[in-house]
Amino acid sequence: MPRRSYFPNPNNKPAGFSPATRAGNFVFVSGQVGVDADGNLVGEGDCGAQSRQCFANVEAALAAAGATMSDVTKITAFLINAEDYPAYATARSESFVDAGPASSTVFVKGLVRPQFLVEIEATAVLL
Repeated sequence: MPRRSYFPNPNNKPAGFSPATRAGNFVFVSGQVGVDADGNLVGEGDCGAQSRQCFANVEAALAAAGATMSDVTKITAFLINAEDYPAYATARSESFVDAGPASSTVFVKGLVRPQFLVEIEATAVLL
């Protein structure tokens, strides 16, 4: 089954990975962080704001691959601080207003840049 890569912003393609990859009916969204389409950090020091931006980035990556948030079956979030979980959980419930997908949250020592407080990846299935 061939794999296809998708980029929500064709003018700002990351090097070495795809924001979304589709194989058959599966769409895999790479870990998204709290940066906007221009690469600017959103919500420095604010996990809730970064989480909302992460989910907006997930949604944009899904759309590029022909999927929506309602197609998401699993998300995994990586948080730096356990005390930020309520802010992340609020953003998650805003992004999935009905019964959300399966979800895991992992607390990690660090992310690729020290100002990132959260990273979210997703898997979607198109039926």
